Amino acid sequence: MRWVALGVLVLLGLLYYRPIRTYVHTHHAGDVRAAEVRALAARKRQLDERLAEIRSGATLVRGARRLGLVKPGEQLFIVRGIPEWRRANARR
Repeated sequence: MRWVALGVLVLLGLLYYRPIRTYVHTHHAGDVRAAEVRALAARKRQLDERLAEIRSGATLVRGARRLGLVKPGEQLFIVRGIPEWRRANARR
């Protein structure tokens, strides 16, 4: 009788092994995907903030100035040798 009970338990274990393994694997994959979605949502928020910054007038003007663009009627001056000047004046 003990062998029959043990055989039934082993059979049940074999029958439930695959579904339980599949459930655990699927649950883990769902956790991984949820973490991925959270990371992507955070990245999207960062990009939305950056886009709002870029669309503001001040950021646009700063970017244009870095490219050497000037407003109509302004005159562009290029100053060279600033790092050397700073080094020379920092010693005083």
